[in-house]
Amino acid sequence: MPKEKQSDPKDHAMEVNLQSFANGIGIVCALEAGGKITPQEAYKQVKVLWKQLKKTKKSLYPKEKLLDDEDDQD
Repeated sequence: MPKEKQSDPKDHAMEVNLQSFANGIGIVCALEAGGKITPQEAYKQVKVLWKQLKKTKKSLYPKEKLLDDEDDQD
């Protein structure tokens, strides 16, 4: 039987933040699809959610980089 990986609190925190990001994206998409917000507003909200996720990732894993960190100069 394979050994179970020990749970890292940082990994759990990142997973919670990823789930929150996914839920937020779903809400933004639903609002845009329902005509409650414009595509431009949806884009802005998605960008805010992404920046929040990146900030969390950088605080939890400061020495690791996201794949697009070098391209994204926001």
